[in-house]
Amino acid sequence: MNAAGIIVEYNPFHNGHLYHINETKRLSNADAIVAVMSGSFLQRGEPAVTDKWTRTKMALQHGVDVVVELPYAFSTQKAEIFAIGAIEILHHLKCQSFCFGSENGQIEPFFQSVDQLSKKKEQLAALVRLFMKEGISYPSAQTKARNSIFQKDPLPLDLSKPNNILGFHYMQANDILGSPLNPLTVLRKGAGFHDAEASGSIASATAIRQRLLETSISIDDVMPPLSAAGLKKRSLHSWESYWPLLRYRLLSLQPEQLASIYEVEEGIGPRLIQAALKCDSFAAFMQRVKTKRYTWTRLQRMMTHILTDTDKESMRQAERVSFIRLLGMTENGRAYIRSIKKEMLVPLVSRTASASDLLALDIKAARVFASAPNLPKDYADSLLEQEYSTPPLLL
Repeated sequence: MNAAGIIVEYNPFHNGHLYHINETKRLSNADAIVAVMSGSFLQRGEPAVTDKWTRTKMALQHGVDVVVELPYAFSTQKAEIFAIGAIEILHHLKCQSFCFGSENGQIEPFFQSVDQLSKKKEQLAALVRLFMKEGISYPSAQTKARNSIFQKDPLPLDLSKPNNILGFHYMQANDILGSPLNPLTVLRKGAGFHDAEASGSIASATAIRQRLLETSISIDDVMPPLSAAGLKKRSLHSWESYWPLLRYRLLSLQPEQLASIYEVEEGIGPRLIQAALKCDSFAAFMQRVKTKRYTWTRLQRMMTHILTDTDKESMRQAERVSFIRLLGMTENGRAYIRSIKKEMLVPLVSRTASASDLLALDIKAARVFASAPNLPKDYADSLLEQEYSTPPLLL
């Protein structure tokens, strides 16, 4: 069987995601679609708006055949590490191709840009280090370094666009792994990645979350009916839900203890603690601690690791894909898994209890995700039970 891979968060699943799945099928002519999906916490350092089981069911209802979890050690990282974990998983799952959405919509500029930047890798790294010493953020330093190197002969790809950036890193990761997968891209339609407004029937996930969490505007026009119905039955998660827990963590630790947490740089601890003392909401806290050097996304990832008590050593030990956790599949997906299982070089985990050592970071993240103070007790209890005992969903 021929499989095509996609890398997703489905936060939540909307009409644009359905378009991506259908276009992936058309472009790849695949027999099965395999999705690597982030679990409880996401790449931009935020809790998923709903649990991974609900999002897995949404995916399976709309054309995905296999859903596996992108481990916490990759799902909560900057784009380069996020991409290498996801692409390596698709490689282990024997996918022949992968497909991503982009503002560009053509694959050749991605190939050209990866090639040109790889030739300037050392020069680029040196300039990034130099510019970061000026006190700017890592993404800003990267942009400044690229603009400096390619001032006279610009790259064919606009790397100021969020989906182009992720696509570039998927391509780069595939290149690092020896190009085992054939890359494909779909032109992103409708609203932009962070747009707060809908464009016809396609809204960004950001706009949909805003509707869900902050307004009474219906989501029925921008989500497939089954997805919209599934969300209405679930409690929703946001950073504000976790603020009491995060604030407690920040106020119970000394600066030197915070310094052991992944992504926390020495010196920022006192600033975080003082802000936690003075702020009564997550939004107010973030506005107080954000600086030119620390972007909102980087701070959110930092807060995620503080909330989950994830230290530097734990993340270092999990820096390569050593297992794949199966979340759900269709009958077609089960046939695909059976066809490749004997060829896989890493274990495919279907139950937490059988691989608790491999899943330690993900189990801890799921426990924290289920511990938001505003969650109904029966829902929180069900999340914890699902994490330990639920077999993969079968549709």
